[in-house]
Amino acid sequence: MFQNRAEALALALPAALFVTLVFLVPVVALLSEGFHSPGGLTISAYVDFFSSSLNQAVFWRTLKLGAIVTVVSAVIGYAAAFAIVGLSPTAKGRVTGLVMMPLMISPVARTYAWIVILGRTGIVNEALRAVGITDAPLRILFSETAIFIGLLQLFLPLMIISLISALENMPRDAVPAARVLGANWFQVFWKVILPLTREGLVVGGTLVFTGSLTAYITPAILGGSKVLMLETLMYQQVSVSNNFVSASVIAFILIVMSFAANILLKRVATARNKLRKEGAAA
Repeated sequence: MFQNRAEALALALPAALFVTLVFLVPVVALLSEGFHSPGGLTISAYVDFFSSSLNQAVFWRTLKLGAIVTVVSAVIGYAAAFAIVGLSPTAKGRVTGLVMMPLMISPVARTYAWIVILGRTGIVNEALRAVGITDAPLRILFSETAIFIGLLQLFLPLMIISLISALENMPRDAVPAARVLGANWFQVFWKVILPLTREGLVVGGTLVFTGSLTAYITPAILGGSKVLMLETLMYQQVSVSNNFVSASVIAFILIVMSFAANILLKRVATARNKLRKEGAAA
């Protein structure tokens, strides 16, 4: 047993060293910039960052858009995944392939396509003027709405794929049994489907929320310099101001927010499952 363990450790050592040198060391070096000062360790960089009204607005905008994109992705994802799971095997494979197809296209190309759609002479404004809703073109680009649309289209497939996998692992007789017992569709979803697919929701929610926080191309193109997100602000701090301390603070905030979202989703899913078991026991 010891020999097998030693051999396993010896085989894993090169990969562990590679990950440590290429990933962990640079990340730790970057994050440590925000805690260094001539007098030693300090959090003054974080105090200075959050004392700025601009940084506060960017922080809350990033958190708000990430949360909204995650919630809307979950709502659309459940509906789409439930419809896909009910298809025949051949149709399910084809539709799932169509869902995954956008992931094979560069985010840059997908984001620039929204400029054609949402621009002043784009498809959306032309359609609105054609039906008489507005006379002048609406300003959709370079707004939070444009960023929301771009992020939703970018990460929605990840949520759908995660929920498809969770729904496929759900017992097939769970929903019919709940319907036979008199539950309406809302009760079926809230008390049966949601608890049984919580792992898929946690995975999909983490991927969508983390991706929305850390995406750069979509906010930079659709938001521009007028609607900053934390990732675009970090790029400005590095490329324009050459302020690596502020960039380190932003990077640390993004990492903490990503881990916090994953922990929160897991706790909510666990608490929901615990309440369901306690209610069944009572």
